[in-house]
Amino acid sequence: MLNQKSPKNQAQIVYLSHGGGPLPILGDASHKAMINFMLQLPSLLRKPDAILVISAHWEESSATLLGAQTPPMFYDYYGFPDEAYEITYPVPGSPELANRIANLLIKNNIPARIDPQRGIDHGLFIPLKQMYPEADIPSLQLSLLHGLDPTAHISLGKALRELMNENIMVIGSGFSFHNMRAFSWQGTDVQDPANEAFQNWLIEVCAGPISQPEREHLLIGWEKAPSARYCHPREEHLLPLHVCLGMAGKPASKIFDDYILGKRAVAFLW
Repeated sequence: MLNQKSPKNQAQIVYLSHGGGPLPILGDASHKAMINFMLQLPSLLRKPDAILVISAHWEESSATLLGAQTPPMFYDYYGFPDEAYEITYPVPGSPELANRIANLLIKNNIPARIDPQRGIDHGLFIPLKQMYPEADIPSLQLSLLHGLDPTAHISLGKALRELMNENIMVIGSGFSFHNMRAFSWQGTDVQDPANEAFQNWLIEVCAGPISQPEREHLLIGWEKAPSARYCHPREEHLLPLHVCLGMAGKPASKIFDDYILGKRAVAFLW
């Protein structure tokens, strides 16, 4: 874990695994390690002035930002108990920051737009409800891009680098293992050599002693990693990591390495 907070007026970037739908908020036992991590994380970080979440649960043809001043809830999951649809997180949005980020992306030749109506999905409200239950930090989301091209998402992160000197938190909200058929929905932690190999690869690439160009090269070619397609049959939960790494431009610190839904998952901080 961390031992010191980053300097004031320096962005904090986190890639984390947000768990299975609403289960962390519902107290699911297989999320215990993740819940403890989420509850402790704010004490290790500086409280930001705003939070930008890149959610695995939103894909658009151009980079799209939430623009509502008071964003509604968007329950983008199904098949859970009634209380899963009663979760609230009345966080304010930030239309001003959304406009500024959209202009920044456009300046860097990335088509961008603002959606003033879409609500916050569970990629935002599940982790933030645990981290900042007061819902007092203006928060907004940035979409992934259709096609899920890894190079495009690293470029998306690089286009955000002008935010590095601001007291903003950027969260890549995904899941470092996301094979729905392989999860242990009963919560049993099972040794899985294929999963272990891919998580170890991620740690080496994101936090190991290699150059930034090599990090980017390896993440662009992530499908060549051990058991890559077993761990990510579809890569939408991995690509928020590409955005984070592209923005940070430096090695990460591993801040979580434990089991969620019976599978090993990791989180990183820059």
